[in-house]
Amino acid sequence: MTPRYSVYVVSKSRYESRLTSRALDEIRVPYWIVIEPQERDAYASVIDSSKILVLPFSNLGQGSIPARNWIWEHSLQRGEKRHWILDDNIRCFRRLNHHLREKVTDGSTFALAEDFVDRYHNVALAGMQYTYFAKQGSLQKAWDKPFVLNTRIYSCILILNSLTYRWRGRYNEDTDLSLCVLKDGWVTVLFYAFLCDKQATMSMRGGNTDELYRKDYDFDGRLEMAKALQRHHPDVVKVTRKWGRWQHQVDYRPFANNRLIRVNKG
Repeated sequence: MTPRYSVYVVSKSRYESRLTSRALDEIRVPYWIVIEPQERDAYASVIDSSKILVLPFSNLGQGSIPARNWIWEHSLQRGEKRHWILDDNIRCFRRLNHHLREKVTDGSTFALAEDFVDRYHNVALAGMQYTYFAKQGSLQKAWDKPFVLNTRIYSCILILNSLTYRWRGRYNEDTDLSLCVLKDGWVTVLFYAFLCDKQATMSMRGGNTDELYRKDYDFDGRLEMAKALQRHHPDVVKVTRKWGRWQHQVDYRPFANNRLIRVNKG
């Protein structure tokens, strides 16, 4: 089984690790890896050139936002209803089944997620939960359910192309997009049945680690990240400090009544 919607991987300076690329190759899911022009030769030395899309810009200092919006337009031009956009630090994909996090061997989790969301008119974003938030063997809380509605969608995202929103800012772009759609009454679906093994933010070299999240004597990237999200959504976002670092805290309770609307098959 493979997804019917295009899968894009946004990557920068990670041609050596290329975790998501390796993971997709392993389960035989077709994809494009989207890179900046100055890195084409490096990526082409380790990835089939037919899987590489080269951006028409580089080093804009805006993180992955310009690349994400370019991908959205690329998928629209292909006439697609939705597209997948993945971070480049995902080690593998899993199925949570009977409280066991089983590694999948094909693209079935992608295809099944697509089948589910296409049953409804109003799913704006869907995605796979991180494996470390779905505790193996646990019999409690959210991971008892195959999915939860109306929360943030991160890192492995299926996007409805007809949305009028676009990626913006430099920080927390996935939380921002999730909140934008929820505030307008759309539904988001976070699958617990389908998981992705994502490396923790800032734990790998490359990507946005140095550009956006650095910390020095007059700049704390995590604090700026939390403040930026609060400026966009002061009604539901607080800046807090947990585990020795700055965090954003989002209240998703106002969106609890966003309901799925089933497609009428006639």
